[in-house]
Amino acid sequence: MSEKMRAFHQELERIRSDVVRLAAMVTEFIPRGTDVLLSNDLQGAQRLIEDDDLIDDLTVEIEEHCYQVLTLQQPFASDLRALITAIKLTSEIERSGDLMVNVAKAARRIYGIEFDPRVRGMIEQMSEEATRLFKLAIDAYAESNVALAAALDDMDDRLDALHKDYIQAIFESHEHKAIGLQGAVQLALIGRYYERIGDHAVNIGDRVRFMVTGWLPEHTGQARVRARSARAGSDVETESEPEGTTHAGEDQ
Repeated sequence: MSEKMRAFHQELERIRSDVVRLAAMVTEFIPRGTDVLLSNDLQGAQRLIEDDDLIDDLTVEIEEHCYQVLTLQQPFASDLRALITAIKLTSEIERSGDLMVNVAKAARRIYGIEFDPRVRGMIEQMSEEATRLFKLAIDAYAESNVALAAALDDMDDRLDALHKDYIQAIFESHEHKAIGLQGAVQLALIGRYYERIGDHAVNIGDRVRFMVTGWLPEHTGQARVRARSARAGSDVETESEPEGTTHAGEDQ
C-alpha cells in the first residue's frame, strides 16, 4: 500500500472514531435526559441543553473533515460510501441528541408534575429501549455488521409498542384527572421523542448496510417504480387494435 493510501485510510479511521465518539455522547444523553425529567431537575435540564453545543460542534467538525477528504482524495467505491455514510450518520446522531434536548425543555414546562406510577415506569422503559437500540446501531457501524444493521428495524417494534401503550396510559391518566391537559400534551410529545430516537437508530442501520453493500431501502422502491413503468410501456406497445381495422397492403 502506498504512503498516500495509508494516510487516506488513517483519515477514514479517524472519521469513524469521531462518529463513534459523537454517538457515545448522544447515547449518554438518553438516560441523562430521562433522569432530569423524572426527578424534576431544572439545573440538570439546563446543563443538558447547554451540553448540546458540544454535540453540534463535533458534528460540524466531522462533516467538514469528510468534505475535506472528499475534495482532496476523490475516493471511489467502498471508501466513497464510507465517507457518505459518515456524513449521513452525523445528521441522524445529532438529531437524536436534539430530541433529548426537547425532553429536557419539556421537563421544564411540566416542572412539579406528579407522574402516575404507570406513566413513570413506561418512560423508563422507553428510555432503556431507545438507549439499547442506539447502542446497537452504533455497534453495527463500528463493526460494519450488516446482519445487526438489518435486524434493527425488527428490534424497533418493541419501542413502537411501548410508545403506543404509553399514549394510552396518558389518556387514562388524564381521564382520571391525575394530570391536566397541558401536562398530557407535553408527556405525549416526550413519548414521541423517544420513539423517534428508535427511528434514527433504524436509519443508521440502513446507512451501515449502504456503506458495506451499496444497498439502500430506497433502491427497492426505485426498482418497483421502474418495473411498473416497464410493464406500462409493454402494455401500451402490445395493446390490441379494434376489430375490423385493416392496414394498407393487407388482404381485405
